[in-house]
Amino acid sequence: MSDGRLSVFKTYKLYVGGKFPRSESGRVYEVSDSKGKWLANAPQSSRKDARDAVVAARKAFGGWSGATAYNRGQVLYRVAEMLEGRREQFVREVAEAEGLSKSKAAAVVDAAVDRWVWYAGWTDKIGQITGAVNPVAGPFLNLSTSEPTGVVTVLAPQASSFLGLVSVVAPVIATGNTAVVIASADAPLPALSLGEVLATSDLPGGVVNILSGKTAEIAAPLASHQDVNGIDLTGADADLAKELEIAAADNLKRVHRPKAVDGTDWSADPGTHRLTAFLETKTVWHPTGALGVSGSSY
Repeated sequence: MSDGRLSVFKTYKLYVGGKFPRSESGRVYEVSDSKGKWLANAPQSSRKDARDAVVAARKAFGGWSGATAYNRGQVLYRVAEMLEGRREQFVREVAEAEGLSKSKAAAVVDAAVDRWVWYAGWTDKIGQITGAVNPVAGPFLNLSTSEPTGVVTVLAPQASSFLGLVSVVAPVIATGNTAVVIASADAPLPALSLGEVLATSDLPGGVVNILSGKTAEIAAPLASHQDVNGIDLTGADADLAKELEIAAADNLKRVHRPKAVDGTDWSADPGTHRLTAFLETKTVWHPTGALGVSGSSY
């Protein structure tokens, strides 16, 4: 017997600057599960939405990159706590998006939460493997340290709607960058729900901005945007990746183009290559001097 209740359908929105706007174009598109059943309408982002996301990411960059690495780690760990608390929701969304059984979707979500914790732990350690005291032939001290690149556009994987998403977003912000994320075109709902988690965590608004819609349409203006410093082409096919690389060269963006994406095992050990993909090396020289006739130096 029915209880007479009407279904309350969820309205998915973009996540930009810590807020949840609809696309300024007013457009939406239908999202279906692996069997073609309608799940929801998702916002279809426009070029204006992309530009707004860049403004938000640039505004947030100073504070986020200036925070201590330890603080960034604590904030990222808080996000993992929030993800764990909404585990059942993500299990359902991943199962629907990727056509997985509930048990397999649960394994994917657990791996994504663990992956987020893993990157949270790297925030105050990555500098130890990227920095160095360099050997110099002369009375100088030479130190190299890493700094974040800036605003990074991230094209999330198309097939792995959640674990792949976490695997490309977390390392970008762990090292102090801010991100404009383009969700999987066919399976954007886990990404849009991630925005809700980020909004209720300690992550400052604008550090991560999430857009949904047609990947090529959103990525084109971001690849040529003069205030975007890097782009991760994981979610682009070969033809689109080539076009975006050409556009990105206009202001010498740092480009990360993985060789294999469709067959990527996102559950494998990710290594540190994504952590170092959007880091710059700053080298500081400092003179040393001799003290007395003994030739000792300081």
